[in-house]
Amino acid sequence: MPARVRILAFVMAGGQGTRLQPLTAERSKPAVPFGARYRIVDFVLSNLINSRIYSVYVLVQYKSQSLIEHIRKAWTLSPIQAEQFITVVPPQMLEGEEWFLGTADAVYQNINLIEEQHPDLVAVFGADHLYRMDLRQMVRFHQEHEAEVCVAALPVSLEQAPAFGIISVDEESRICEFQEKPASPAPMPGDATRAYASMGNYLFNADILVEALQESHRLGETDFGHHILPRVIATRRCLAYNFADNRIPGIKAYEESAYWRDVGTIDAYYEANMDLLEEQPRFNVFNPQWPIYSSNYQGPVAKISCGEINNTMIGAATVVNGATIRNSIIRREVVLEEGAQVEDCIIMDYVRICRGAHLRRVIVDRHNHIAADSRIGFNPDEDRKHYHVTPSGVVVIPQGRMSYFPRGARTGGIGYEE
Repeated sequence: MPARVRILAFVMAGGQGTRLQPLTAERSKPAVPFGARYRIVDFVLSNLINSRIYSVYVLVQYKSQSLIEHIRKAWTLSPIQAEQFITVVPPQMLEGEEWFLGTADAVYQNINLIEEQHPDLVAVFGADHLYRMDLRQMVRFHQEHEAEVCVAALPVSLEQAPAFGIISVDEESRICEFQEKPASPAPMPGDATRAYASMGNYLFNADILVEALQESHRLGETDFGHHILPRVIATRRCLAYNFADNRIPGIKAYEESAYWRDVGTIDAYYEANMDLLEEQPRFNVFNPQWPIYSSNYQGPVAKISCGEINNTMIGAATVVNGATIRNSIIRREVVLEEGAQVEDCIIMDYVRICRGAHLRRVIVDRHNHIAADSRIGFNPDEDRKHYHVTPSGVVVIPQGRMSYFPRGARTGGIGYEE
C-alpha cells in the first residue's frame, strides 16, 4: 500500500438476515457461526487486518448483543496506537430517534467519525460474505486509475447474473450503469459470457463520500447500492475493481479462484459450510499466509474416545464416545454419545447428541439436547411438523433457550470438566 495513505473502514454488520431464520432468531447475520470455529463477520475483519487496515468501525443494529460480545472477546487490537482499533458502533441517534434506515444512512449517522479520523480513503464493506481479499490491491487500483469511487466486482456467468446487482462498465472499467437483477445483463468488456456482479464493497475518496452522504441525506436517500452509487456515477470517476484479479498468498491450486459466497439463505449457508470439507476443499480456511482470525478459545482440545470419523471438522473440547460422524462440521464443546450417527450435518456449540440418535443433513444450533434414538433428516413430512426444513431438504433446529449442560459438567461426566 502506498505510504501515508490513511484508510478508515466501516463494516456494515447490522443485517437482520431474515432469510437465514431460524439461525438469526436471536443473533444478527454477521454473528452466525460458520465452520468449526468462526463467525461470518470474521472474514471481512480478517481481510482488513491482513490488509493492514487497522482503523475499523463495525456498525451494528439488529439483535447485536451476540456480535458485540464476539467482537469484544476476539477482536481487541493494541491500545498503544490510537489509529489501531475495531470499535462497535450501534445507532447513535444523534439527529433524532431513527435507527439506521439503510447502509448509506448508517454511515451518514456516523459522519462525525470520518471527520474526526481525517482519512484519505474510506472503505465501506459488508459483514455477511465469505471470501479472502487483499484490499491493498484494490487501493492500488483505485489510486493508479485516479478513481474517486471503486466498487468491488465479481465476474459471474450470464446465467447467474439475474440473481445479482450487475455493474455495466466501459473498456476502461468506468461504471456506466447499475442493473438490479436484470433479465438481460450487460456482459464484461472482452468477455461476452460473464458479467460484473457488485459485491457490496466500496472504496471512496473521503471527501467524495462525505459530500455524497450529505447530498443523499438532503434527498432522503438511505442506501449505497440503490441511491448513492447510481447518482455519483454521473458526476464522479467511479470504477469497477475486478475481484478475480486479486491475488492472495498461500492459495492452493485446487481452491476455487475468486471464491466468494453470499450466505443469505439457509441452503447457501449449508453449501458454503460443506465447501470447507474434503481433502482438497474449494475454500481452504487453513492458510497461514492469510489467516482467518476468530475467538481465542482457552478450553481443551477435542477428545476422541472411540468412534468412526470421516471427512469431518471437529472443534475444541468436543467429546466423541463411540459415535459415527461423516462429512460434517462439529463445533465447540459438543458431546456425541455411543451409537449416535451424524452425516452431512452442522452441529453448533454446546450440543449433546445422545445415544443412538441419527441425524442426516441437519443444522443443530447452540444449546440443544438431541434425545436418544431420535431420527431427524429422514422423513421430511415428519420433520416439518417440528423444525424448519429448507427447499433442498436441510433441517434446521433453532437455538435452545438454555444450555443443556449444568455448570462444571458440560460433558456429562464422559470427558472434560469445565
